[in-house]
Amino acid sequence: MSSILSEKWFWILIMVLLAILVLPFVIVWIILLLPPPFNAVATVLIILGWGIAAGYKEWIMSKEKEQ
Repeated sequence: MSSILSEKWFWILIMVLLAILVLPFVIVWIILLLPPPFNAVATVLIILGWGIAAGYKEWIMSKEKEQ
């Protein structure tokens, strides 16, 4: 067990998993702290970015399926 705790990849994995869990909460907290017009703009930009990314992913998958 102690050999695993001394491995660099193990701690990188732990840090990445913590970032995946904590980062969304930090982003939501920052958006909630913004003044009223800016938090609405930030929310809309996140939704638009999410939609563009999803559409691009579907477009790439359909292009791969055609080949």
